[in-house]
Amino acid sequence: MKRLCFLFLLCAPLFTRAQEFRCNVQITSREVQGTNRQVFQTLQGALNEFINGRAWSGYKFSNTERIECSMLINIQEQVGSDGFKGSLQIQVRRPVFNSSYNSVLFNYVDNDIDFSYVEFQPLEFSETSHLSNLTSIFAYYAYIILGLDFDSYALNSGTEFFYKAEKIMNNAQNAPERGWRSGESTSRKNRYWLISSILNEDFSPVREFIYRYHRQGLDLMYDKSVDGRIAITESLTLLQDVFKARPDPFMHFLQVILDAKSDEFVSVFQEATDEEKRRVMLILNQIDPTHVDKYRNITAARN
Repeated sequence: MKRLCFLFLLCAPLFTRAQEFRCNVQITSREVQGTNRQVFQTLQGALNEFINGRAWSGYKFSNTERIECSMLINIQEQVGSDGFKGSLQIQVRRPVFNSSYNSVLFNYVDNDIDFSYVEFQPLEFSETSHLSNLTSIFAYYAYIILGLDFDSYALNSGTEFFYKAEKIMNNAQNAPERGWRSGESTSRKNRYWLISSILNEDFSPVREFIYRYHRQGLDLMYDKSVDGRIAITESLTLLQDVFKARPDPFMHFLQVILDAKSDEFVSVFQEATDEEKRRVMLILNQIDPTHVDKYRNITAARN
């Protein structure tokens, strides 16, 4: 797999560039009345090409290795003739080694989607300046996705992509649209706080969890289910350490990962021993009270 070759690629002078994503971008606009629906179809096609048709990194991705993801824009309001507001829901899936199973890596909703678009206008993007809020948002999440994906194959190997996302955020500090600045979200749940948390050293155990959970845990479970599950259990202690330290009173990044993994935790640990279940339940109920009812299903299935 291409991320497993990451360290070798670092030593290569030139890389073959290839598109990294197999992403399904869709737009829904049921809440907007009296609008030319064709403009949304045109924009949907343009965004699919924007994400899937360009190279976002210097690494080689074969067609079968592209990152599977979906992005759904829900247009909730039209402002003037070419302004739109709504939300963006993103889900990213990572294949598990030697299986047909895809693990949810990122499941996120951004409620600060605000952009202008005239039908057939080109979608322009620059890494050095904020040309368009729409393309900046999509490029920002492209790099977030790449960073998380690479982190899941080699420890902290997604850092270069997170820095690119941070640069996009910094370029947008003077933009009129919401979502890019620290003071806009009292709950610290926007694009500024997401990338700031990811790059904050206090949250480095969360990134280590992403690697250990996927590469040392899930990827082993096809051949060594017990060893893989033990590794996953141990990886949860990294999240527990962050929770106990509470580096941020809202800990957005930690909750983002828990939201993506809560259903999978139940599936993984339903087949665990009673001792493992007790240990896991103590950790999960402490660090993720939002999903306590869901985690009860771990002990509902008896060995």
